[in-house]
Amino acid sequence: MKKSVLLLACATGFAFASCGGGDGRNVKEAAVKSNFKPIAVNYPETKTVDQTDDYFGTKVADPYRWLEADTAKDTEAWVKAQNVVTDGYLEQIPFRSNIKDRLEKIWNYPKFGSPFKAGDKWYFFKNNGLQNQSVLYQQASLDGEPTEFLDPNKLSEDGTVALGSVAFSRDGKYLAYSVSRSGSDWKEIFVMDVATKKLLADHIKWSKFSGIAWQGNGFYYSRYDAPSEGSAYSGKNKFHKVYFHKVGESQDADKLIYEDKEHELRNFYAYTTEEEDVLVLSASEGTSGNMLMVKPTGSASFITLVDNFDNDHSVVESVDGGVLVKTNLDAPNNRLVKVDFKKPTTENWKDLIPNKDKLLQSVSLVGGKMMVKYMEDATSKVYRYELDGKELGEVALPGIGTASGFGGKKTDKEVFYSFTSFTFPSNIYKYDIESNKSELFRASEIDFKAEDYETKQVFYTSKDDTKVPMFITHKKGLKLDGTNPTYLYAYGGFDISLTPYFSTTMLVWLENGGVYAQPNIRGGGEYGQAWHEGGMKLNKQNVFDDFIAAGEYLIKENYTSKERLAIAGGSNGGLLVGACMTQRPDLYKVAFPAVGVLDMLRYHKFTIGWAWAVEYGSSDEKEHFDNLIKYSPLHNVKDAEYPATMILTADHDDRVVPAHSFKFAATLQKHQQGQNPTLIRIESKAGHGAGKPTDKIIEEKADVFAFAWYNMGFEPELAKQVQ
Repeated sequence: MKKSVLLLACATGFAFASCGGGDGRNVKEAAVKSNFKPIAVNYPETKTVDQTDDYFGTKVADPYRWLEADTAKDTEAWVKAQNVVTDGYLEQIPFRSNIKDRLEKIWNYPKFGSPFKAGDKWYFFKNNGLQNQSVLYQQASLDGEPTEFLDPNKLSEDGTVALGSVAFSRDGKYLAYSVSRSGSDWKEIFVMDVATKKLLADHIKWSKFSGIAWQGNGFYYSRYDAPSEGSAYSGKNKFHKVYFHKVGESQDADKLIYEDKEHELRNFYAYTTEEEDVLVLSASEGTSGNMLMVKPTGSASFITLVDNFDNDHSVVESVDGGVLVKTNLDAPNNRLVKVDFKKPTTENWKDLIPNKDKLLQSVSLVGGKMMVKYMEDATSKVYRYELDGKELGEVALPGIGTASGFGGKKTDKEVFYSFTSFTFPSNIYKYDIESNKSELFRASEIDFKAEDYETKQVFYTSKDDTKVPMFITHKKGLKLDGTNPTYLYAYGGFDISLTPYFSTTMLVWLENGGVYAQPNIRGGGEYGQAWHEGGMKLNKQNVFDDFIAAGEYLIKENYTSKERLAIAGGSNGGLLVGACMTQRPDLYKVAFPAVGVLDMLRYHKFTIGWAWAVEYGSSDEKEHFDNLIKYSPLHNVKDAEYPATMILTADHDDRVVPAHSFKFAATLQKHQQGQNPTLIRIESKAGHGAGKPTDKIIEEKADVFAFAWYNMGFEPELAKQVQ
């Protein structure tokens, strides 16, 4: 089963808590004063236009509206001028190159994906170390000699063409795969003959927010009509359609399977069950809530299972004249139900696994059993079940962390999964379903001593007394003296959960005496539907309050001080950072809003932004305008001393268009008081983040760490190599 969700694609507040008594606080701040000289910054002049919009009688100026035309010559000139300033600033940080060298060294080890079987062959992804894109390998058996099957690094000289979906036909004869260019959400689909490894003439264009779902000699996919010239990366995406493509035919011959001419802002996603006996169609009007329809083999039309967008539902597999569905209908932590095609409406659904006090994340049918993954306090728990819903016991995982995988075919006797945590590099395990035992299949080869680091989970109190969990990772023996550079990262939206994971880049931060903190703030999915809704729409301020309280906790407990605290987040997390730095500029020293949604009044007017209205609310409605204007980062910048800020975006981001970042940067540069720099780093030939080549990731993270440490006045250990 596959399901896609339209995401912002991978986030705060209000109260202030004292970080210590008077003398103690002064000593702490004195201890972190910088010996580095401020780097002079001369910002490019940004013109303004006379643009004012009327929202329900409230006049809102938008002087940088012209920057929304991202391909216009004056915008391109502005981007170039801003990058010159940013590059010039970063070049003056003496240890910047040392950070990059260390990142390259620590990154340079083989990375493997879990193996999977298609037809009679096994496949896995591998990156030799510093390859820009991982390569797909084929082998005749699990212990056979692997051979290169598909290398996306050969699709472009600079590694900016990345694989998206990879789908083999059921018999393993064909591979259909999509590629993205320069990080765009637009995909092209190609078909390969597996035996000869030769591309066929099939070529699908303008696919977006789509999977590849095989059925017989072809596959289903979703697409939009070709955009008008100049609008590909910013134009509003409307009238999504599902097509069926037969292998060997041109795209012009593809059969239209589903469209909705009355609702231009709906998306449709098609997938098939393992035996290809049921076609599933999910319809959405946003990032949460979906209609659900199925079309069993032999049926002339779709059977509607859910006709509204009030809850989330996904088909797990077909069984005995019906399907298994994971749903949060009447189940805030999800349940698994059996749906009979003869009585498909929700009142006839039968519980197999009822709602519990922990979040049901996924179910897969393998080896005559159900492998069921839960999340409890943001960590993974996995259980075996009989097909009738009887629990058989828990699967022993290697530790407390995040398990991914356990998928396979109904007849498989063993499956694979990966396991990782903040101090546990991702390893791959082979799991025997009948014996309920795991064995290590492939260990990470990174040169890393896990015993030198520790992670703890704490629970702190937010503004409204809600208890919020947070993971904190650092070297063992770290002194809690308020001088440690701390990187506070969160997301807080769209039902997305941040679970423990190992970050190669963050290891460089940790090994130089830094602290990494990851709170599981509201808006995410860590505690089910209620936790998500606690940070949606009119409740969005809770998200910011949770994040601000996390920063206050870290200062209060002497992990760091406001002079050594950096905040970061991407996409919806970029909104989080933008809101928190404008609401509490005094609390942080450094801020990194990345590919962020920063103009909350106009986000829905670009590409897929309309789909986020179910999460944020829309300025087209007065109730939501009144809420959005209170926290929209762009509209809450005023004359103040803001943290040292480096905004990150990319020229091909057609998820959260770069205009958000452009307008925010221009506004912040105008209103910044004091000496803290306000820079914008605009990556070329990159998008929202997916598929970004390794060299660009390393360069960006080196710039982020260099900017953070320099503005914190912190000299990392690796800086001692610069003399």
